[in-house]
Amino acid sequence: MHAVILAGGKGVRLRPYTTALPKPLVPIGDQHAILEIVLRQLAAAGFTTVTIAIGHLGHIIRAYVGNGARWGLRVGYATEDSPLGTMGPLLTMMDRLPEHFLVMNGDILTDLDFASVLHGHQQSDAPLTIATYARQVHIDFGVLTTDNSRVVAFTEKPKIDYRVSMGVYGVSRATLSDYTPGLPLGFDELVIDLLKSETPPRAHNFDGYWLDIGRPDDYDRANAEFTTHRSLLLKGA
Repeated sequence: MHAVILAGGKGVRLRPYTTALPKPLVPIGDQHAILEIVLRQLAAAGFTTVTIAIGHLGHIIRAYVGNGARWGLRVGYATEDSPLGTMGPLLTMMDRLPEHFLVMNGDILTDLDFASVLHGHQQSDAPLTIATYARQVHIDFGVLTTDNSRVVAFTEKPKIDYRVSMGVYGVSRATLSDYTPGLPLGFDELVIDLLKSETPPRAHNFDGYWLDIGRPDDYDRANAEFTTHRSLLLKGA
């Protein structure tokens, strides 16, 4: 089982923490880097090989992770000379990827079973599997539906339920075969293309623990919750 970890971003939203460190290496709980937790989880789930897509401050990630042997993994690297989007880095390493593989952001904390995402994708006919998480938005206002200046419906302070991408995907190499290596390819572009071609992605719904560490508030929350969730995040690792 092979995983690709996307770790090439500049982490602009997480500054000043990412001024000197790449976002996947910011410490959680004063003991572990985010990327270390992810690597330990992948090894515990049965993954044996990992490719880390690096860019901004990538030499620090390479120096920290090395060949991955301390986690029982074989780790290689793919370098982004310019930003390629979420899926673009995969196009530059196609010759190193198996037919089906896991792709994930390097800055998330979750107890998602990564192996189940990949196995579910392998057993499906879907070109792409997206791990999804339930979110709810509370609207603090009365919401009006209008038609030609007429109010046709009203809802008082509604709650909107929706599912978001967790930044974890099961991907098939054939899904990317028509795209050009070296050109940017975003997750949004890929999904829209699949929907247009009537080959929709598959959803892998998850309702456990998930935190996307994109902003200082998220990082502070991760550190505050890590002691409580440590055994959950590092079970079997």
